[in-house]
Amino acid sequence: MKHPGLLFLLLLYIPLIYWYIKKQKNANPSLGVSSLTPVAKLPITWKQLLIHFCFILQLVAIGGLIVALARPQTHDNFNKSRVNGTDIVIALDISGSMNAKDFKPSRFIAAKDVASKFVNQREHDNMGLVVFAGESLSLMPLTNDRGALINAIDNIQMGDLTDGTAIGDGLVSAINRIISGKAKSKSIILLTDGTNNAGEVPPATAAQIARQKGVRVYTIGVGTNGTIKIPDPYGFSSTTIETKIDEESLREIAETTNGKYFRAKDEKVLKKVFEEIDKLEKSILDIDRFTYTEENFEPWILLSLCALGLYLLLRYTILRRIP
Repeated sequence: MKHPGLLFLLLLYIPLIYWYIKKQKNANPSLGVSSLTPVAKLPITWKQLLIHFCFILQLVAIGGLIVALARPQTHDNFNKSRVNGTDIVIALDISGSMNAKDFKPSRFIAAKDVASKFVNQREHDNMGLVVFAGESLSLMPLTNDRGALINAIDNIQMGDLTDGTAIGDGLVSAINRIISGKAKSKSIILLTDGTNNAGEVPPATAAQIARQKGVRVYTIGVGTNGTIKIPDPYGFSSTTIETKIDEESLREIAETTNGKYFRAKDEKVLKKVFEEIDKLEKSILDIDRFTYTEENFEPWILLSLCALGLYLLLRYTILRRIP
């Protein structure tokens, strides 16, 4: 039962039955006679029985509605099944240059949108989330709660971290998150639009750590190289900067860890990149999982409606009373 406390409403049967018994004593017209002996042995008519049956139908209708409101449910036991799944951590660059408008509406928003859709497709995976700019921050541990992870992605804001691009630090944070996973296949998707210019760990060193831990890294270079305008958070002005994706470094990270490097110059290509990763990163896993909860209130609603319908049919046909 989802709401077992509602079953206490069945205690309403006690006053209802008491009221019905008391009502029956004065329900029919009476005639004073000196003795009931002549009529004491008269048989009970079928209509009298139907009157009591109608009251039972009313009780059934009320009881069925109460049980339905309590939401009876069936839970299956834990069972072992084979699914396509893996451990994945998304490392997302949130540096100031990600606010560039060469993607619509911006690199940052386009990346978040595609990442959210990717998460939503990975039904059986454990996934985590790391963001980085001039420093790194782990936002979500490995989880199979897709709703919580998508909500975390949606709530990421520009300016939460010191500006810069610490690719190595972001990768190390992602590694620290993913090594706790139990899946044999472990992958990191690192998305950035710049060159490593901050942090304490060089990207090459972080890649070697990932390789030692058996973690595969897929790197994605986002945006176009050259001069871009970056609006301030309030949209009143913009700053012109020169951007260049360090493709050589990103390619080296991917090759070192047996991953793959992707170049995404617009949102359509970025979407295709995640679709390709979705095909690459799946492996057969044996997992213990709890099956979906089955709602069983429909039969009780049907019982209640049938009882009410039969009561109304009898009440206004066979047992109809003429004033």
